[in-house]
Amino acid sequence: MSNIALVGCIDTHAHLDGEEYAEDRREMIERARAAGVSKVFLPAIDLPSVDRVVAMSREFPNYCYPMIGLHPEEVRSDYKEVLAQIYEKLSSSFSLNSQPSSLNPQPSARLRQETLSKQSEERTLIAPCSPFIAIGEVGLDFYWSREFAEEQLEAFEEQVRWSVETRLPLMIHCRKAQNEMVSILKKYAKELPGGVFHCFTGNNYEAEELLRFDGFVLGIGGVLTFKKSHLPEVLHEVPLSRIVLETDSPYMAPVPMRGKRNESAYVVHVLKKLAESLGVSEEEVARQTNENVHRVFGIS
Repeated sequence: MSNIALVGCIDTHAHLDGEEYAEDRREMIERARAAGVSKVFLPAIDLPSVDRVVAMSREFPNYCYPMIGLHPEEVRSDYKEVLAQIYEKLSSSFSLNSQPSSLNPQPSARLRQETLSKQSEERTLIAPCSPFIAIGEVGLDFYWSREFAEEQLEAFEEQVRWSVETRLPLMIHCRKAQNEMVSILKKYAKELPGGVFHCFTGNNYEAEELLRFDGFVLGIGGVLTFKKSHLPEVLHEVPLSRIVLETDSPYMAPVPMRGKRNESAYVVHVLKKLAESLGVSEEEVARQTNENVHRVFGIS
């Protein structure tokens, strides 16, 4: 048995609820287990996917963990209505009746009080009531279009407020929008519970800027393994304590699986490349990234 299988590693970002896995979802999960993947975190991207990731967490308890949020590429002119429906699922999972601050100017006193408490203490109080481990996948994406840029900015900030209120960490997607994202996060910097900058592919300056936010880590996936990737050099300057592993399945399959449907089992290829890039053992990468997951998400 490999050291990775003995220690276990965690895929912090995989869209395993998608139709790409309709024919072999259970077998795919078993392949991940066999590869040494001990847990998989499932981001939601829209209203229907919230129910799907929750269903998966029930089908695979203590293995698949759901998030809740509206992906920036799913933001349209009706985003306020969609956010209200998603927030209803979030708040009801905590047995709370409050609404997001932009939709209701008076969030519950309980939420206000909990926001003042320490993160770990709050999770002890409220997290057991909810299946959700994070607010995600949320963020900004101006890569293809800025048609709904204002809506994206407003939707992202609203969901950042959810994170502050519930103390659930953020799973952040950002493409061609780091300045705008950082500007929003700075407003709440002292209140944020932490989170992951998902699918980080930036340069040294961008990494340094993001890691100024306490409690945040970089999500590293298949791009690290690509032949022309600059990430090995960038990550050499990033503490291993600020990195978590991910696949972003079914997308971004790592070498040697590039071009195929990605799945959680392939996170081990990312782990191995990271160990090689940093000059440390695979076991050390597995142990430290697992520790980082525990610190950010409160899950061991």
